[in-house]
Amino acid sequence: MDLVDLRYLSIAVETGSLSSAAQSLGIKPSTISRRIVRLEDELGVTIFERGSFGIRLTAAGRDLMVLVRRTLDSLDAVTRAGKSSGAARTGRLRLGVRMPPIGRPLQPLLADWRIRHPGVVLTLHELNDNQIAEALAERSLDAAFVTTYAPRRGANTVPIYREPLVAALPEGHRLASYDSLMWDLLRGHTFLTQGWEDSHAAREFYASLLGDVTKFSSHPASKQSVMALVGAGFGITLAAQSQAEVAFPGVVYKPIREDNAWVQVELAWRPTTEDPAVGRFIAFMRDEAQSRRLL
Repeated sequence: MDLVDLRYLSIAVETGSLSSAAQSLGIKPSTISRRIVRLEDELGVTIFERGSFGIRLTAAGRDLMVLVRRTLDSLDAVTRAGKSSGAARTGRLRLGVRMPPIGRPLQPLLADWRIRHPGVVLTLHELNDNQIAEALAERSLDAAFVTTYAPRRGANTVPIYREPLVAALPEGHRLASYDSLMWDLLRGHTFLTQGWEDSHAAREFYASLLGDVTKFSSHPASKQSVMALVGAGFGITLAAQSQAEVAFPGVVYKPIREDNAWVQVELAWRPTTEDPAVGRFIAFMRDEAQSRRLL
């Protein structure tokens, strides 16, 4: 049985004649008549009564058309779902982040993605650098925003934006009275960083800016918890400018006037990813980063 035969049959029933059905399909009446006769022979039933009145469904034909319409509706639903998924209008996206997506430019990027792709369900996973690399490798994440100093482990990356770094200080710190800071002023102070037994990428990045002689205090905790320690006077830290948009009790932020006082954020994904929603997300972020000149 050919699905084309079922479609021809359905159109013939809707138009009420084989000639009208053939005209709407752009084929000869003899073609549609031959295919319906073949279908009748295959099923062993007479679908139409034929006469001067044209065509009319038999009782068996009416029963058959209930199933035919149900079959064609189901096929159309499958086709629509496939096209929708292929166009990334629907789907799921598991997105990893190293830093909370606070402020510009990441928050507006995500907001525009949501507006343009409301049918894609986005789930956010905040993880450390090694956890993100492992999750991408194990395919428990589809994509992730990572910093340039984070491990890759075979993931593809595309740069998305560059963000200035600021110094986060306790309110009573002697450097809090400065309008801006340089690396030389910051060296010699205790720097608080996020760090786990298997992930010290942040500390290594700080050291590349401040020097290896800098005293570090690593904490397996969120950035918010590190900021709480800064406010309590345990040390100072670096933060992306967007993070400075969030007020923490006892913490002040100061710009750093150095050419290398920035961090680059990239979008990472596995090169074998085939999900249309993931591909559309990567293309969207890459194109928006270029058009908005975020780098």
